[in-house]
Amino acid sequence: MACVDEPPEKHCWVCFATEKEDRAAEWVSPCRCKGCTKWIHQACLQRWLDEKQKGNSSGTVSCPQCGTEYRIVFPKMGPLVYFLQQVDRALSRASPFAAAGVVVGTVYWSAVTYGAVTVMQVVGHKKGLDVMEHADPLFLLMGLPTIPVMLVLGKMIRWEDYVVRLWQQHSSKLQIFSGLVPGMGRPLARAPAEGSYGGDHLSVSRTLCGALVFPSVANLVGRLLFRRVTSNLQRTILGGIAFVVIKGVLKVYFKQQQYLVQANRHILNYPEREARADGVAEDDNDDSDNE
Repeated sequence: MACVDEPPEKHCWVCFATEKEDRAAEWVSPCRCKGCTKWIHQACLQRWLDEKQKGNSSGTVSCPQCGTEYRIVFPKMGPLVYFLQQVDRALSRASPFAAAGVVVGTVYWSAVTYGAVTVMQVVGHKKGLDVMEHADPLFLLMGLPTIPVMLVLGKMIRWEDYVVRLWQQHSSKLQIFSGLVPGMGRPLARAPAEGSYGGDHLSVSRTLCGALVFPSVANLVGRLLFRRVTSNLQRTILGGIAFVVIKGVLKVYFKQQQYLVQANRHILNYPEREARADGVAEDDNDDSDNE
């Protein structure tokens, strides 16, 4: 507000009503403001506070002009109401911690269940049940949840990137393999910027899903490639190693080919003749339209 001098009568800065227009209204001067922003209807100020507090009746509100914090006084409550209010505040403060505990507990027991299923899948259903029945319960509660954790950590080890870097650093020494792998040992026009050719960025969802599905894939690959192995545990381990090796080799080859594509890209000259021909054709069309 631009006015500084106090007006001869009270003036509400919310509804702009004067004292003469509503003599029965209750007025209040809640801050250090003077002039036309000094007075306000008690009802108007209450509505304005409700809008600012947004349901939090205990929140502090200050004057938008002078910054004075409004002094809000509540009527005294009975002992029962006071007790219920304290209980409500305690529940409001404890609910985030309780929700976090529920989430952590759910994740923990899900990890325990996944670990138990993985043990039965790797060593066999009957043998897995027998192992868990005779094992120490504390060991199971501490060991089973570490299975998915270790799988995720193992999935985050990107050893293929190190192989690709070694390949790129020593590619000039591998010309004898150029017939087997296209582009190996050939001089490159340029060295692409790191990260400009690899679209395989670390994804949380992809890493998590790949880690959790790995035991099933290892078991399946073991059944397909190592049928003669009688031990289910050995067959799963061999299947997992074979899957990791095959996938790694394909991934290294794919990344190297992406690197070569980026290294040998070429930017063409602007086709000036075609552009001129297009311009002449457009001029002829414009002349025919004008005629």
